[in-house]
Amino acid sequence: MAVKIAVIGAGSLGFTRELISDMLAVPELQNAKLAFMDINKGNLERVRKLIERDIKHNKVGATVTATTNRREALKDADYIYNLTRIGGLEGFTTDIEIPLKYGVDQCVGDTLCIGGIMYGQRNAAAILDFCKDIREVAKPNALFLSYANPMAMNTWVANTYGGVDTIGLCHGVEGGHWQIAKVIESMINKGKQEGDKGFKAVTRKDVDIICAGINHQTWYIQALYKGRDWTDRLLKGFSEHPVYSKTEKIRIDLLKRFGYYTTESNGHVSEYVPWYRKRTRDISKWISKDSWINGETGGYLRVCTEGQNWFKTDFPAVMKADPAEYAMEKRGNEHGSYIIEALETGRMYRGHFNMPNNGCITNLDDDAIVEVPCYVDGNGVSVPQVGDLPLGCAAVCAASINVQRLAVEAAVHGDVNLLKQAAMMDPLTGAVCDPKEISQMVDEMLVAQAKWLPQYRKEIPKAKARLKREKPLGTRKTQGAARKKTKSVTDMRKNAAEARRNAQSADKAAATRKKQARKRKV
Repeated sequence: MAVKIAVIGAGSLGFTRELISDMLAVPELQNAKLAFMDINKGNLERVRKLIERDIKHNKVGATVTATTNRREALKDADYIYNLTRIGGLEGFTTDIEIPLKYGVDQCVGDTLCIGGIMYGQRNAAAILDFCKDIREVAKPNALFLSYANPMAMNTWVANTYGGVDTIGLCHGVEGGHWQIAKVIESMINKGKQEGDKGFKAVTRKDVDIICAGINHQTWYIQALYKGRDWTDRLLKGFSEHPVYSKTEKIRIDLLKRFGYYTTESNGHVSEYVPWYRKRTRDISKWISKDSWINGETGGYLRVCTEGQNWFKTDFPAVMKADPAEYAMEKRGNEHGSYIIEALETGRMYRGHFNMPNNGCITNLDDDAIVEVPCYVDGNGVSVPQVGDLPLGCAAVCAASINVQRLAVEAAVHGDVNLLKQAAMMDPLTGAVCDPKEISQMVDEMLVAQAKWLPQYRKEIPKAKARLKREKPLGTRKTQGAARKKTKSVTDMRKNAAEARRNAQSADKAAATRKKQARKRKV
């Protein structure tokens, strides 16, 4: 029988299409039953039309249904993807704007820091609802594959409290792996450019990595090229690279001080540690303004807003463009498609997934969600033991794990005290704000996000009362250290090609990386 694959939050045009294209390139999956679910009827219908057109063009047997009823989509599903953004752009805006009033300047705000903590509160209630439906109407032992942030918190909630086997999937390890390959390529060619005589290309396939840690703070503890470990040469390579030396200043500084390169982008990683964004006047020293992902204040919110606005405008042009081609040689790198392929066909796949630790990284807590190398085949998912992380790297991860644990427990039980403790223990939030400011900021965000926080329904009136009687502390009037104006549709029409690329980058540049990977035959 054909497998049924449900997609919750399927209304993301670029990401859903990439994911389905990667799956339907596999001959054994080309008769899959695809069940799309989203609360946005307009986006859902657009994605359905586009993918049905792709399926028809490729003459495969897959079928698509689209519904706003989640249980209907999940009924008898073998696999479930989570692509949701709980609270949408309305909730996301409060994650960025309210903290700015208290001096907390974030680039993304969806993983850690106060924005990520509050996003986790919104997600937890939804994740538990998803898991309840999966247990009740999906196939027994259905696998939940979650791409949604905050990755570690969501995966923690689903596995520990949701009662559903869940794997968290991210693109960060792939992106850093590609950068390491380019750094090695630059070092061995000593100034030669692609196309020059004697130039030696280095692809990701040429560099065997071991990467371990927690999501967005995973460390490349081994990088083998031609049988030699280049880890101790990466600091020199990144520091001298013509592009990365300018765009990855924070990651290079972490590499200098901890000895290992870390996965996440310069702007994103700046939010997870206390050292680079705590003083507004110093932020510009550490970031690059050429791309939002390198450190722009509220950069991800901006590109998501522009992308959503552009989606409706650009959809007719997308429908007129060439359909996607389902072919193995054109396949991208979406983990989820390879996991399902491995489980259904027995072909082995190695990737980096987010899983409960259970002794894999021996100097991190067993209950934590870690991002580590995993193997998948017809027997299931196997997680080898990594052993100890380097002590400094483990310490950085442990600080974040403590925040995640507090945030998860707060979210599941609706505990405001634990929530405020999570915010106090967060490295950047604690570096910028004192306890009174943190307490008031959390209250303000609880009130602003009340409609997505059912677990706090008894606490939100108390938060309102506190805000009413306390002296306002979030009084800063700032757009942040590196803010760019959100473009209107009229502005974006002036350069449709750029607008289309930026809309794709709202999926954390996943589509862009795949395009680069295919171009460079990675």
